[in-house]
Amino acid sequence: MAEKVLMKGNEAIAEAAIRSGCRHYFGYPITPQTELAAYMAKMMPKIGGTFLQAESEIAAINMVYGVAGTGKRVMTSSSSPGVSLKQEGISYIAGSDLPALIINVQRGGPGLGGIQPSQSDYFQATKGGGHGDYHLIVLAPASVQEMADLTALAFDLADKYRMPAMILADGTIGQMMEPVTLENIEYKPVEKPWAITGTEGKRKHNIINSLYLNPEMLEKKNLERFERYKTVEENEVRFESFMMDDAEIGLVAYGIAARVAKNAVTALRAEGIKAGLIRPVTLWPFPKKAVLEASDKVKAFVSVELSMGQMIEDIKLAENSKKPVVLCSRVGGMIPTPEQIIETVKNLEGGMD
Repeated sequence: MAEKVLMKGNEAIAEAAIRSGCRHYFGYPITPQTELAAYMAKMMPKIGGTFLQAESEIAAINMVYGVAGTGKRVMTSSSSPGVSLKQEGISYIAGSDLPALIINVQRGGPGLGGIQPSQSDYFQATKGGGHGDYHLIVLAPASVQEMADLTALAFDLADKYRMPAMILADGTIGQMMEPVTLENIEYKPVEKPWAITGTEGKRKHNIINSLYLNPEMLEKKNLERFERYKTVEENEVRFESFMMDDAEIGLVAYGIAARVAKNAVTALRAEGIKAGLIRPVTLWPFPKKAVLEASDKVKAFVSVELSMGQMIEDIKLAENSKKPVVLCSRVGGMIPTPEQIIETVKNLEGGMD
């Protein structure tokens, strides 16, 4: 039986990153993800890695850019305002077709907001965030175990598709403690012939660049990149389906909201109300097909979020507005309760009678 260790979500990300071959971390402290940076500060020197607290979030992401160009596994972490500062650098990394991992343990906003959990960076993560046409692979853990597992997966997918990946967590998952198994996480080196490693006089120079002054060349690069994104959308969608086989009301939720929603589904079922849950694990690519297929069966959808209704737009796009989609949310650091979700579902059902 695999050994389990009690860990905070932030620490689970850090340990999983180390086991996944990450030896370079650049960051800047901000609540509620500071434990991740603290863990890296403690562990990296012990394993011959690099921990550097940069002078700013902007500096940190550009250090990530530099190391990513060498083909090494590298990451940074922050929380919402800090991730906003990193957006230009993330765009440069995407425009240079480099794998890297960015962690966002979200807090309430906009502005400095508060230090309590939120999911209001959904648009920023899934729609680009920085300038230009690009995507990140965005993974949304709903447990401390998934904080570890999805970190390992994010590194693998970033390498596979030569693009940055993001773990979009929330302050609750980052701060909570749960038993975690880490023994299944191991680093399998990947050949990266594009990396800047020194030629030793044996090959042409590799050039890492996002500047294309020739418009035809820049267009070609963008079209090539989106062909790769299409492959990601075809092959890397991940989601959990809970009691959706005969569901008449489909809840859609991720992260901490999905845990609350699952409890609500169980309680609604006990009252004879056929509710179910689709939990996106990949926010990009979004599980469009699962939502579309569910729209043939359910009467309506409920989007459960810690935002003013950002994911609800992707649900509506996925199901082609075939069925009503209503929002159940709390914001500013508040989390919906099962009772709030149950009331939303009952009111929705009542309005359809």
